[in-house]
Amino acid sequence: MDHDRSVPGLPPGTDLDSPIFVISVAAELAGLHAQTLRGYDRLGLVSPGRSAGGGRRYSARDIALLREVQRLSQDEGVNLAGVKRIIDLERTVDGLREQISTLMDQLAEAQAAAAQTAATVHASYRRDLVPVHRQTAIAIWRPKPK
Repeated sequence: MDHDRSVPGLPPGTDLDSPIFVISVAAELAGLHAQTLRGYDRLGLVSPGRSAGGGRRYSARDIALLREVQRLSQDEGVNLAGVKRIIDLERTVDGLREQISTLMDQLAEAQAAAAQTAATVHASYRRDLVPVHRQTAIAIWRPKPK
């Protein structure tokens, strides 16, 4: 586990995605009833990890998502199907942002490599060559008739 991602207040060696909270604790932290969490899981709104025995284990990120689901449904009046669509779209946007970031990094690396290659080619040019300015006039040769 990446210790740089550890979050204050969570057990050492865990991060926001570590499934550490049983359903009763997660329900209390989110301010919801445990049955509500089960319903959200069935609907695919919040999908907690599972223990070896099959029990739900929620992460700190899951708790934040539970609170957001509750906020959207209670404060904003969005039905649960709408909340699911919002969450799915936000996940898609996050994935696309990561993909854009990766592609931008790859593009920067390719541009740096191209610039380095161009610099190497330019450095290999002979110094005794001089540019010749071409004339734009056209001369037509016509042989003399016999």
